[in-house]
Formats: sequence, C-alpha cells, structure tokens
Amino acid sequence: MRIGHGYDAHRLKEGRPCILCGILIPSPVGPDGHSDADVPAHALIDAVFGALCLPDIGAHFPDSDSAYKDADSMELLRLAGEEMRKNGYEIENADITLIAQRPKLAPYIGRMKIRLEEVLEASPGSVNVKATTEEGMGFTGSGEGIAAHAVVLLREV
Repeated sequence: MRIGHGYDAHRLKEGRPCILCGILIPSPVGPDGHSDADVPAHALIDAVFGALCLPDIGAHFPDSDSAYKDADSMELLRLAGEEMRKNGYEIENADITLIAQRPKLAPYIGRMKIRLEEVLEASPGSVNVKATTEEGMGFTGSGEGIAAHAVVLLREV
C-alpha cells in the first residue's frame, strides 16, 4: 500500500469556465490557470504522483510548456493513472475535499465521483468527493479562489 496527498488552489476569474473533476459547473467565475485549472483533479494527480514517490504535477506537465495550455485535466489524470498502473498499482480509494464559497457544488458531487473513477479506471465507490466552505474566511471564503486536498491509497496489483 502507498499513500499520497495532493493540494491545489487557483484564483477565481470572471468569464472562465468552472470545470471541477471534469464536470462543467454553471458559474460566472471559474478557476484561472494555464490548463483548464481543474483544482481537485490537480490535487488528485499530485496525490497519485506522491504515492508513487514521483515529482509533482508541475514537473510532469509544466505550465512553461505550451503543449499544456488549456489542457484537459482529465487527460492529465488519465496519464497519471497510466503511470500508476505502469508502476504496478491501482486505486484502493481516493478522498477529495473541495474548499469553495462559490459556486455551490453539492448538486454535482455524484457526477464528479463517477467521472474520476472512469478516468482512473478505479472500482465504483472507490473515489469520494466532498465540498465545504470556510464560512467567509480566507481566500476561498471570500470567493477569491478555490482549493482542494486529495488523499489516495494505492494497492499493489
């Protein structure tokens, strides 16, 4: 068994699409970044790489490389999953916590879980997604940004 943790945060910007766990969330603001800025996907990618004792997402998919401009984070997650399987592991379980005052995420959580399981080729019910606010405190609570933590447990196959 291998455990990994990942964290990501992005500023929210007017007019940007809000894509979280590969799901387009209707919102006037979205995470700003070089790729599609899918915050929970980036945290999950880092957790997978961390469990494998590999460098972080920035080393694998650098924002200095134009190939990753507006990249689909589900494709990046798929590549992280390939690396995981190449190293002889699979997802035992993953747990992601999204931290955002806005937009409201509860209606999309079920679809987020299913999408991440599909992309990672993980067993149904092995990926969990939760959302919380910070009661108006900090950059996420003020609506300035969005953050996510992810923890994974990999099992050797």
